[in-house]
Amino acid sequence: MEILLVASAFNSLTQRVFAALRDRGHTVGVELASGAALVAAVRERSPELIVAPMLKTAVPDEVWTTVPCLIVHPGPLGDRGPSSLDRAVQDGCSTWGVTVLQAEAEMDAGPVWATVDCPLPPRGKSDLYRNEIADAALEAVLLAVERFASRAHEPAAREPGAHEHGDRGPLSQHLPEIRRRVVTRPFLRQPERRIDWSADSTADVLRKLRAADSQPGVLDDLLDGEWFLHGGHEEDRLRGRPGELLATRHGAVCRATVDGAVWIPQLRPRRTPGAQSTFALPATLALGARLPQLHEEPVELELPADRRTWTDIRYREHGEVGMLSFSFAGGAMGTSQCRRLLDAYREACSRPTSVLVLGGQRDFFGNGIHLNVIEAAADPGLESWANINAIDDLVEAVLTTTDRLVVAALGGNAAAGGAMLALAADEVWCRDGVVLNPHYRLMGLTGSEFWTLTLPRRVGLQATHALVTQALPVSVERAVALGLVERAIVCPADEFGAHAAHLAEHLAAMPGTPARIARKKAALERQEAERPLRVFREAELERMHTIFFDPEQPYHALRRAFVHKHAVLATPEHLRPPLPRTPQGRPPGQSVARSAVHTSL
Repeated sequence: MEILLVASAFNSLTQRVFAALRDRGHTVGVELASGAALVAAVRERSPELIVAPMLKTAVPDEVWTTVPCLIVHPGPLGDRGPSSLDRAVQDGCSTWGVTVLQAEAEMDAGPVWATVDCPLPPRGKSDLYRNEIADAALEAVLLAVERFASRAHEPAAREPGAHEHGDRGPLSQHLPEIRRRVVTRPFLRQPERRIDWSADSTADVLRKLRAADSQPGVLDDLLDGEWFLHGGHEEDRLRGRPGELLATRHGAVCRATVDGAVWIPQLRPRRTPGAQSTFALPATLALGARLPQLHEEPVELELPADRRTWTDIRYREHGEVGMLSFSFAGGAMGTSQCRRLLDAYREACSRPTSVLVLGGQRDFFGNGIHLNVIEAAADPGLESWANINAIDDLVEAVLTTTDRLVVAALGGNAAAGGAMLALAADEVWCRDGVVLNPHYRLMGLTGSEFWTLTLPRRVGLQATHALVTQALPVSVERAVALGLVERAIVCPADEFGAHAAHLAEHLAAMPGTPARIARKKAALERQEAERPLRVFREAELERMHTIFFDPEQPYHALRRAFVHKHAVLATPEHLRPPLPRTPQGRPPGQSVARSAVHTSL
């Protein structure tokens, strides 16, 4: 079918739906416009179906009355309201769901095409959104699209939960048994999110922080300023006066509660009237000179199993397998994070293992250089240069590891330099549902991380050119077909690490593994003789240096727009497929003259 995705942003869920529908043979376009611009786009494209994976505004009447429009609501059947997932996390719900319903005049009240339940473990909202919620959402969307495609899509009176293959019609919410389940939850405002440090337990504080971890954050008073707190993790040893800052660790701050303490990785200053928009930064960097003298709380790389604390890099061993996991906020890999990860990687390589797994955590694997830290730097060009060299050092260490096999285990999405870091490994394993964006073009960059070696080596020159120029998300299914990924692991997000460890133990025990390691060493020696790694790195960095230190390069404006979350004024052309053409050879509704201009372009 011709399907149009309408979204407020091309976010992780929209990308996942986009890739999955394309994999299933549909022609899929994206529109990020709203209001009159959206009406015009729908009139031009004339899609058979509209799907809205993430929409912050109402669909115009002129759209949903013309084309069936399916809305993805992150709540179970009967749930309504704009803060559905936020409230579920803050209330401590253990199960939740996703509902796909048809747009009508009343918000969230249209016929239900599909509803899928899911677990809700105690995690941050954004983590849940990219994992359990996204899994349920995709299942519900595919089911709804299948039902719509059957053409048996008149509203049907049936019992809730009846989803037999032959029962494809949507479920009217006007049925008495559905009306009894309807709960409309109001927008969750900051007064309800507010933390009372003198009374809230650690569990209460964590629920509030997790319900707002990426957006909007929890507004709080700290060191004579107002800050939005982003992210929260329990600390089991440090104690102090409630609300007191106790220590720092790798950019995060530890703050005491009435019965314990929590780590807060990121802060964002409240925007003052007339000031520029603000953005999240590592907490210690955001506080700057306001931060009192606090000790840097040490933490072991290999933590005891019973420790409850926060650290962004961890190591553990299972016999012949080393597991080096890391989790950076938003997948951003800043200069200091890359350097610390490189130190940890070298320490892991000193252990007597034959397989080293890099990653293995749920949520983001990595998204490349830390654009927020770069934007906040006194010299963004200089910080960009330091960051790209730090991540290149890490990738080079992976590429030159010849005494063991290295597996990149992606439990979450990867893009740009994070995706290229994964490709440096001997094998790439992904949880089913991961979205890959192995390109840099949309940020005005040519990229580094040795991608000019590793990407063509895996997929060939033609596929490499398509990936980096089309700049579209790639599903795990397609990544396996292309050769980007060796293995897709179908499992819940919480079980990915255990599955990866088990498979790595099997790999280490295979009789052919020692010979494979020997062949790997010989292959690197041949590579160094023919075209050394430094040649690839120098060529890539030469182009990046020009971009970083020329203020007129598009990268700088694109970075600022991304960091400050500027509104998208128009849908990028790469997200729009060619318009369907009539037998006369031109898109319907266009004049011959316009069609001729389009063809010449």
